Amino acid sequence: MAATDTLYLKIDKNVRITDKKVSLNDIAQIFCEDKSVENKVKTLRLPTERLHGPGRYVYSVLDVFPVILQEYPKLEISNLGETDFILSLEKTPSGSGIWSRIKTVLLCFLSFFGAAISIMAFNTDVGLTDLFGKLYEMFTRKPSSGFTLLEISYSIGVGLGILIFFHHFTRKKSHADPTPLQVQMRVYEEDVDKTLIESGERMPKSKEEAT
Repeated sequence: MAATDTLYLKIDKNVRITDKKVSLNDIAQIFCEDKSVENKVKTLRLPTERLHGPGRYVYSVLDVFPVILQEYPKLEISNLGETDFILSLEKTPSGSGIWSRIKTVLLCFLSFFGAAISIMAFNTDVGLTDLFGKLYEMFTRKPSSGFTLLEISYSIGVGLGILIFFHHFTRKKSHADPTPLQVQMRVYEEDVDKTLIESGERMPKSKEEAT
């Protein structure tokens, strides 16, 4: 190893793992001009005594650097990723997919009827039925039966609008942009990760700090 060798380290904010035995290669992208150093660092183990079971655990690059420097004390390390990150320890997927399919069906069931109730509650709250009735009577001079072209076109338009807006109308997408739902889920995950990291930083690291 040359005296000027630099190891580049890039860690994402949230890293998913399925085993308590975690090597640096599992959590980071690692590059070094000296490939022997790079390959060795990839096999080094991250201290995981705090991992007691499935959950999210906050770590820092300060937990990673000592592991590397213990093996290569003179190695220069350049961090290109997050300074604080989360290890999400998940259960190993079971062999049977029946339970997963049942959960998927239940989730679709809840999403469908939840969305339907939300739309109906919104329509009732804004008085959409009365509005359609007044518009129909204004243009036709006849009382609305509640089942006119306005209601039919609105019902079809809501369904088509959701399918097109969320890019589920066709199997082939014209571009690779994420759907609005994927964007909102990503924003939610970012907020959760940020909250966990900030909460972890405020927790005392030792009994002396707590007092």
